[in-house]
Amino acid sequence: MSWPGFSALVNAWWFFLLVPLIIFYFLKLRRPRFDIPSLALWRQVISDQRVNSPFQKFKRNLLLLLQILLLCSLIVGAMQPYLSSGTDRARYLPVLIDNSASMAAFDAPGGKTRLDEAKEKVSKLIEDLLPDQRLCLISVNSTARKLTDFTDNKRLLKEALSRLDISQVPSRLEDGLRMAQAMSRVQPIDTVVLISDGNVPADIDFELPFKLNFQKLASGDMNVGIVDFNARRSRTGWDIFARIEGTKKPEGSQGPPTAKSLCEYELLQNGQLIKQDSVSIDGGKAERLVFKVSATLATSIELRLKPDAFDSLASDNVAWLELPAPRSLNVFCPRSMETYRSALESLPDVNLYPGEGDEPKTVDLKFAEGLISIGPESRVTFNVGFVPDDLANLVELVSGQTEVVDWRRTSPLLQHVQLLDVQIADDPKLAAGITERDFELAGYEILAQSRSGPLILERASDGRLDYHFLFHTDRSSLVYRVGFPILIQNIIQIAATKSNLLEAKGLPTGSLPAQRIAPETEVRVTGPNGHVETAKSDKDGFLSGMAAPYVGQYEISGAVEPIKLGVSLMSSSESGLNCVEKLHFPEVSVSASTIVLKTDQPVWRWFAAAGFVLLLVEWWYFQKRPSGVLI
Repeated sequence: MSWPGFSALVNAWWFFLLVPLIIFYFLKLRRPRFDIPSLALWRQVISDQRVNSPFQKFKRNLLLLLQILLLCSLIVGAMQPYLSSGTDRARYLPVLIDNSASMAAFDAPGGKTRLDEAKEKVSKLIEDLLPDQRLCLISVNSTARKLTDFTDNKRLLKEALSRLDISQVPSRLEDGLRMAQAMSRVQPIDTVVLISDGNVPADIDFELPFKLNFQKLASGDMNVGIVDFNARRSRTGWDIFARIEGTKKPEGSQGPPTAKSLCEYELLQNGQLIKQDSVSIDGGKAERLVFKVSATLATSIELRLKPDAFDSLASDNVAWLELPAPRSLNVFCPRSMETYRSALESLPDVNLYPGEGDEPKTVDLKFAEGLISIGPESRVTFNVGFVPDDLANLVELVSGQTEVVDWRRTSPLLQHVQLLDVQIADDPKLAAGITERDFELAGYEILAQSRSGPLILERASDGRLDYHFLFHTDRSSLVYRVGFPILIQNIIQIAATKSNLLEAKGLPTGSLPAQRIAPETEVRVTGPNGHVETAKSDKDGFLSGMAAPYVGQYEISGAVEPIKLGVSLMSSSESGLNCVEKLHFPEVSVSASTIVLKTDQPVWRWFAAAGFVLLLVEWWYFQKRPSGVLI
């Protein structure tokens, strides 16, 4: 510990109050006349006269000494003294507080959560805040949110800290660091404090412009949780798969070591119990559960875990799965695209439009061959033979012979589709200075290209998926290849998967999936823990961007038929409570620290308390009965 410092030296002018205090003791008030029985008392009068003389030796006076000590205590306290920690003191200090799902883990039965421990550390920082220091509290989960601006108002900081709660989502540290970086452009920020249990990605793609003080909390105890929940359609209904993982017992955790954890589980369909059993899970391993469910209508499946021993995290013990009603795939293909209609008519479980009946307002898959869109709206669109408007300045389609030189074989659309030696009569030409990066900035991904430019593009945004064949397939040899019906089958599978007709996956926390409702319609979204928000669909009827920060069921209601969706944590990293000891950035690594933060300790309270004690002593001494006086 280094020498004490003072935060408010400007208040040192109060020392000048000592001068008038001492002068007052040189001045003697006019004394009243008394009859005295003896001249021996004149000795006291002579002593007083000697004291009142400026050039005489000053008389010892306990009352004056007490008042000087009292005044000095108040003056030193007003100067805001502190004991320096020996480290650089940051005037502006952002504090990133991890409040992701794993921060709700308990350290032991009857213990406290990681977030409670983090709040204790931050409270210590707030209590030790000096007058020239400012704190900014930032919560970090799947995104970052500023709880306070830079302030030294301890009451405001404590109120914001007390309102901080767990968001049952995975942690994304980059957002918090980028927010601190943005704040450093306005305020001089040298150090940023991160308080977390370490359950974050070890490798972070972010260049640190400041020092990072990583305060690592102790990890939670043993935990069992559901990390995956999905289903696949079968002939008789649905095959449901669940994956349950158990963590290894952390080193230094309380309680006896256990090799296995016995869990009871319940499977519910639309709230009704349909199966109940138990499963034994080894620490650090996983078990896979398989169920068969028959359903002719849309149904909601819920899986609940009940561990027989202490479980550190409760939010991963329940999971939901929304299964749609079985139906055929609705596909719109203009009559002018005869090649595609011929391939689609031979496929089972496909309703092809336009047909004899009325067209629906929305379909699962739509084919188009012109800039002007005709037919109903669709989440998946297969465009052929034109360049989208937003790419008109990047590529131009001209007549000319070309062929595919490279394609992405791992793309779901092009799997098992052989494009080698396919002859194409339309040749896309890139504009001057245009590269693949320009297409990425526009939101497109190139799936196939020729020597002169891209041939097949993919774009995914706001729950939609668009494929663009810049050349017309009828002006190529592709339609005569075996790969053409495989291509059609691939796009059918993609559309069916996008519409949850073949597979269904449990929805993770964070945000709800996009929904299709009436255009520009406002709805109300309600969820667990009192979560309420309003949202509005766009001009095409897509409703997106709805937050889902808690595990549970959400309901979308208002001007639409109520839609219920269950979301679950289902994060192997959060349930596993895997804590890293070092964060790796592109140019530096930051090691975790479990040592309490070194902060300057303000000691003005001790001087204020000493002043109060001296005030009581002075009052007692002044009020006490003089010795030897008879009443």
